Amino acid sequence: MESLHNFHFLRPWLLLLLLPAAGLIGYALHKDGRRGMQTLIARHLLAHLLVGEGRRKRRLPLMLLAAFWGLGILAVSGPAWKKTPSPFTQDTAGLAVVLKVTPTMTAKDVQPSRLVRASQKIHDLLKLRPGAKTALIAYAGSSHLVMPFTVDPAIIDMFSQALDPDVMPDEGDDPLAAFGQAAALLRQANIGGSVLLIADSLPPSQLARMEQLRRQAGIALHLYAMAAPKGVRVPADSPPAPPLDPEAWEKAASALGADLTVASVDDGDVEKLAGRIQSSMAAAQEGQGQSWQDEGYWLLPALLAIGLFFARRGWMVSYD
Repeated sequence: MESLHNFHFLRPWLLLLLLPAAGLIGYALHKDGRRGMQTLIARHLLAHLLVGEGRRKRRLPLMLLAAFWGLGILAVSGPAWKKTPSPFTQDTAGLAVVLKVTPTMTAKDVQPSRLVRASQKIHDLLKLRPGAKTALIAYAGSSHLVMPFTVDPAIIDMFSQALDPDVMPDEGDDPLAAFGQAAALLRQANIGGSVLLIADSLPPSQLARMEQLRRQAGIALHLYAMAAPKGVRVPADSPPAPPLDPEAWEKAASALGADLTVASVDDGDVEKLAGRIQSSMAAAQEGQGQSWQDEGYWLLPALLAIGLFFARRGWMVSYD
């Protein structure tokens, strides 16, 4: 039923060719070839010169010709009822990784630290997305493009491992600026994709503006909470930082229309995140990354079968 609902023609204007084809066939069916000959040949001789039974036997090849023309016009009009994925969809999908680089990200409740573990998780994520385009943006009080889109995961690894709060020019926590820069980067690259925001917390005051920007950009946002829950033993030399607040993260994900992944000690979080990223990209590219498949080639066997009749000697001439 879904196929019937989606059935349409890719080149419907070519169906107009059915009108002159029907007119020619109708004219040929009603045309009597004897009338023109009767003015040139005597009636008693004409009966011995014509082969076949006249109009009645001429009807069969004309009907087959009509079927040939009709099926041919339908074939070139491009009947379609299902979509096929574009071979370039996966190649053009991009992921902009936005990483928080503040003093709280150096806390050691997540060993060896939140920032180092985030870099390791980025490495693991890129291994699950070979050949995909990835960009890296770092933020604190301001946002900075670390690496534009690249398909080389080693470059992302190198720069993410080198990030440190000391190299950030402005103190603070401004994920809105970083998300805006990521959205602009995707728009300028003219590729479909999504944004992965890795942080230990998000300021509630920026959520409404971030959601408005996300809807305007039309991109998917994935949140990755990089912090340990309350109760986890923290080393004495760890910088002070608030523990994971699950309720705050759930509220942030709901307000932003994003999915939420919490860091874990195993690879389950990265695998879950990779699946969510892939699903969001597939959904975003459903209209632009897929195209309707031309099914007109299914009519070719019927056209060839009908065409065989016209290869017979005298098939058309013998019925005039």
